[in-house]
Amino acid sequence: MSLSAYLRDNLAAIGVGVLCCLGVAGMLAVLGVGVDATVLVPCFVALCGAVVLGLGYVRRRRFYTELARIVEDLDRTYFASELVEEPGFLEGRLAHEALEAVGKAAADDVAFHRRQAESYRDYIELWIHEIKTPIAAAHLMTADLHGGVASKLKAELDRIESYVEQALYYARSTSLARDYAIRELSLADAVRTACKKNARYLIERGTTPSIEVGDGVTVFADASWLSFALGQVLVNAAKYGATSVRFTVREEGAGTSAARTVLEIADDGPGIPAADVPRVFDRGFTGKNGRAQGSATGMGLYLVATLCEKMGLGVGLASEEGTGTRVMLAFPHDRRRMDDQV
Repeated sequence: MSLSAYLRDNLAAIGVGVLCCLGVAGMLAVLGVGVDATVLVPCFVALCGAVVLGLGYVRRRRFYTELARIVEDLDRTYFASELVEEPGFLEGRLAHEALEAVGKAAADDVAFHRRQAESYRDYIELWIHEIKTPIAAAHLMTADLHGGVASKLKAELDRIESYVEQALYYARSTSLARDYAIRELSLADAVRTACKKNARYLIERGTTPSIEVGDGVTVFADASWLSFALGQVLVNAAKYGATSVRFTVREEGAGTSAARTVLEIADDGPGIPAADVPRVFDRGFTGKNGRAQGSATGMGLYLVATLCEKMGLGVGLASEEGTGTRVMLAFPHDRRRMDDQV
């Protein structure tokens, strides 16, 4: 709160004070008490009024400045009343009480919606686990079927299962609870698991994976989350016309605190337009290729980025139209991150 704003807010009181000083001076002049008294008494009254205004400004400025700073620093401003001290002046106390009431209402509203979200998430997870039973039964019933129609039916079942799994991981990614466990695992095994899980789709699309990852390479991640993320990258590459997907690994920053293992997934697909690259990890973003393809949801790479962030992994993408796309996953070597998650 600036001094000019405070004075403007108290302009009426200042005007009344000036009139009082002029009135006192007029009465003293009429009474004939002398020039000195006629000047000094109104000046003293004006000085007292200025002191009162100054003290009021100091008290209010401290409160409003602290409140503005706290509101600016807080992500959840409804906690402001808990952090600012209740002031001694009346309007400040009223403002503090109003902040407390608004903060309590907002906190109750947030808690209510959080409970609703958790309840909905629990229902979605339950539904997903229930729907897996008829999907598994359908897989068993089609296991002995052969021919073109049977192959198409199996492919559609795989696609349904993939979308169901995507919904499950999306529900888990929005939860505050930790549904994952960071452990040391074989990177090659995770890549092979992702390829095997999506093998039918890769064959259908004519996409061949090439795994150039040594069996001795280990990283810290959650096995199921990592395999799912790799599967999303694989499916994306195959969906947009890649005929080959190459997995390679390298180590960066060896011997430093920033040491990490980088898994690169490179495909020979059509590539992504430069204007779309910065947004490929945004939720629901399909881009030019996705709109042309027709069935894109914009959730695959979003989930990859979200799950990697929760696991403490880095993720990046580089692409040019006509030259393919490279997705990089960075696995820090720092074991303390794993210990914090366990």
